[in-house]
Amino acid sequence: MSLTHNPALTGQIIGLAMRVHTHLGPGLLESVYERCLWYEFDHNNVPYARQVALSLHYDSVMLDCGYRADLIVDNEVLLEIKAVETILPLHEAQLQTYLRLSGCRVGLLLNFNTVSLKHGIRRRAL
Repeated sequence: MSLTHNPALTGQIIGLAMRVHTHLGPGLLESVYERCLWYEFDHNNVPYARQVALSLHYDSVMLDCGYRADLIVDNEVLLEIKAVETILPLHEAQLQTYLRLSGCRVGLLLNFNTVSLKHGIRRRAL
């Protein structure tokens, strides 16, 4: 994963997520928002990987523990998609953990279950 981050990429991701939210609004499943983001990324030539397996390095062994990042955009930005009433500290801790496991330096937690998506965005960096 990248050791640097292009802030324009984060802006583009947020813009496309806002487009999805504007079209759909709150109240749908996470998988619906994620699928619509795939469409937007494809339509805008944004490279991404979906449901990326995250291995855990423990005592000189790599373990597959079943963790998956929802999306990793351009090998730089990890996206964790939510459709929950409230972002909990647990969700933010999950994002931080996924950042460490993935090697990405920047992560976005996107909660689509909000009236305005701007209130559902959390950006974190390692």
